[in-house]
Amino acid sequence: MSASLAGLKVEMRYLQRDYEVKTREVELLKQQYQAHAEELLRVQTRANGTETKVEALRREGEVKRVAFSASLLTSGSITIGPFNSHTPLVFKNVVSNIGNAYNPNTAPVRGAYHFELYIYGPGHASHSTGAVLTKNGEHIVMSYEHQPSHYAKSANGVTLLLEVGDLIFLRQWKNSVIFDNENHHNTFSGHLLFRM
Repeated sequence: MSASLAGLKVEMRYLQRDYEVKTREVELLKQQYQAHAEELLRVQTRANGTETKVEALRREGEVKRVAFSASLLTSGSITIGPFNSHTPLVFKNVVSNIGNAYNPNTAPVRGAYHFELYIYGPGHASHSTGAVLTKNGEHIVMSYEHQPSHYAKSANGVTLLLEVGDLIFLRQWKNSVIFDNENHHNTFSGHLLFRM
């Protein structure tokens, strides 16, 4: 009986050592699990940050696509002017409006923009044909032609650095006459070249 008791004690010591080894292994696994959980949390945080940046870049990419073209009339024909002062021109026929920047004509992002204007009118001894592109009400460039007969046409273009909210529009030159019909002779176009 004492031999069997001694054998049980030896076996118990082996089991005790085995238990201690397994306990250390479990403790090590817990530490590894904790380290993996922390790493997973860091990866998740970075992934969330990346998703936010990707969404911001996507929105920025949408804003980068800014371009419009419009003509004076949707249908019919009209002679506009002469007026005693510069008069805002309203371009009612929107041909394209990428980025929704035409109405109102305020710059959605800071950047370099290019604008073009084409003006057409009847020749007249007393009245020219002309329009002015303005930035926040300031005269920037003019498209102007004066001839006594036939039709007059002129064009101009400019590249401007605009801040968010800057307002760009055209004014008919005082004492001038503009004509338009279904051929859409008078157009105003602009597009964002690049952000600044």
